[in-house]
Amino acid sequence: MTSCSIEDEEVVPDHVAREAGGKLTRYAPTEEDEATLRELLLSLQRQVSVMSMNLSAKLDELQRGDRQLETTVALCEIRTQLQELTKSVESCQSEVSEVKRDMVAIKQELDTVQQVKEEIEELREYVDRLEEHSQRRKLRLLEQGLTFFLSYAILAAVLGMLQFGYNTGVINAPGRNIENFMKDVYKDRYGKDIHEDTVNSLYSIAVSIFAIGGMLGGFSGGMIANRFGRKGGLLLNNILGISGASLMGFTKISHCYEMLFFGRFIIGVNCGLNTSLVPMYISEIAPLNLRGGLGTVNQLAVTVGLLLSQVLGIEQILGTDDGWPILLGLAICPAILQLLLLPACPESPRYLLITRQWEEEARRALRRLRASNQVEEDIEEMRAEERAQQAEASISMRELLCSPTLRAPLLIGVVMQLSQQLSGINAVFYYSTSLFTSSGLTEESAKFATMGIGAIMVGMTLVSLPLMDRTGRRTLHLYGLGGMFIFSIFITISFLIKEFFGYVQEMIDWMSYLSVVSTLSFVVFFAVGPGSIPWLITAELFSQGPRPSAMAIAVLVNWMANFVVGIGFPSMKALLENYTFLPFSVFLAIFWIFTYKKVPETKNKTFEEILALFRNSNGRDSFRDSRLYGSMMNCVNALEQQLPPPPPPAPVDEKHDSLSEQSSAGGEGGRPPPPLPPPRFPTPGNV
Repeated sequence: MTSCSIEDEEVVPDHVAREAGGKLTRYAPTEEDEATLRELLLSLQRQVSVMSMNLSAKLDELQRGDRQLETTVALCEIRTQLQELTKSVESCQSEVSEVKRDMVAIKQELDTVQQVKEEIEELREYVDRLEEHSQRRKLRLLEQGLTFFLSYAILAAVLGMLQFGYNTGVINAPGRNIENFMKDVYKDRYGKDIHEDTVNSLYSIAVSIFAIGGMLGGFSGGMIANRFGRKGGLLLNNILGISGASLMGFTKISHCYEMLFFGRFIIGVNCGLNTSLVPMYISEIAPLNLRGGLGTVNQLAVTVGLLLSQVLGIEQILGTDDGWPILLGLAICPAILQLLLLPACPESPRYLLITRQWEEEARRALRRLRASNQVEEDIEEMRAEERAQQAEASISMRELLCSPTLRAPLLIGVVMQLSQQLSGINAVFYYSTSLFTSSGLTEESAKFATMGIGAIMVGMTLVSLPLMDRTGRRTLHLYGLGGMFIFSIFITISFLIKEFFGYVQEMIDWMSYLSVVSTLSFVVFFAVGPGSIPWLITAELFSQGPRPSAMAIAVLVNWMANFVVGIGFPSMKALLENYTFLPFSVFLAIFWIFTYKKVPETKNKTFEEILALFRNSNGRDSFRDSRLYGSMMNCVNALEQQLPPPPPPAPVDEKHDSLSEQSSAGGEGGRPPPPLPPPRFPTPGNV
């Protein structure tokens, strides 16, 4: 709509209006004037009406302009709010996109978790079947028996332990004769009599230097076993046995007691190596169900050697001034006999398979030892042990000492060896004749009582043979330590009563018999437990990798304690007098508590299962978990090898084929475990 301005309107001039008014007042209106006036009024009305309309339009236009201004301001505010809203919407869209991406990632994670869950279920099924397969394999191992060739191999090996027992006890009976020889040599050299304390010191050196050599031999046993093998080490060791026996045998002819010391040292090195190599060899060739009993054969050989040395050492045979060099030189016989018998025996199958990786030679050795071609169960058990200790292969002594897993079994092995030597038994072996003499027996009766110690040792070791695999190692060791503790107290009591009632002859005689009975009972309980179990259980506590180093450390500790007792007992006896056995009683109580608290039972457990006992931080974990440790670890290792980046499938197939071949070769009852399912974990490329 077009609007016109006020200036453009038609306006009546003022003089015209005044004239019109004057005329109206001076003249009477005519019709013509009335008509003109009416026209004029009408014109004015029209003009006023037009002006009114124009003013109204103008006012309307002004009013519309105010509303437009308000609207513009409002629109600006709305526009600003819309811009902010747009920004908020864009921000919300960005957040929604992020949430969407997060939800996609969560969905992928949930899919991965579901896949892992399915994988775990399949792995659990695999482990259950593997446990069933392992249990059947173990039952078949438990059915194995003692064969002729296995008996022959054990007999040839334990000649080394017979050597150890013989040289431990041979120095006891001819003690007076050796001291007289030292006095004669000293007088011939220096032209004067030797002091009695000096003679006692020289004799203590002859006794204890044997233990120093044993320390050296025991410490090097692990290195010899790994480098030359168990059988090879035993064969080389006989060179030392022959050399040491020859030196001792020619001591009197050379008129030199230093040759006796040197010969005792060399034969000590020989016996130290025997104490490391023989238990290792026997534990590795023995079937699972016979390992305990055959391990006790070690102690049986020691006791037979002790008894033989005591019988030959009486005055009626070789316990004379002329016969004692022959008595010491007879140590050459076990070395020569082992050199003749052992070459026909096979090397340890475990050493051949695990250490040397000679599978065919290991199978051949097992066939000879088991007298059967069905040796797959043994091979599979060895492979399980190898897989369970792959992380510990070629363990050095330093690594053994620093390993948290192996620290506990090493501590147990060391304490078990100390429980054997610090129990006081070597004081009885080395000085039993003087002990019985001081308790009131004549020297002749004391020597026969010493023979009784050897006979009881042999008899009780034979009794403990079937008990070892029936009762268990830990239980027998607790019985042995407990009995020794009780009778060590009785020995002390008998000495005290003899001291306080020495004026009554009948009391002296009665206490003499009480002392002998208590000492013999002390030896009985030693033969039941601490005599054989430490050697056996130390070899059982470790798998193939750390076993040589562990045996070396344990044997070193055993010989060190042997040396301390041998060199220190005479001084301790002079210092404590009637309370001589009281420190041994304290040690026995400590060892009994340690065995009760810390030592596990190893009866009828494979090396793999024993290793698993120490893998768990809680020793009370279920036997099922510990029994499966090696197999479970293999499964986990197989999975880890297949995690991203994915490895080529060939090694996995070979591993599965290997497992399948081992299982299927076991015979009719050998249902193979299922192959390990391939993992379905997502790789970076498909996430």
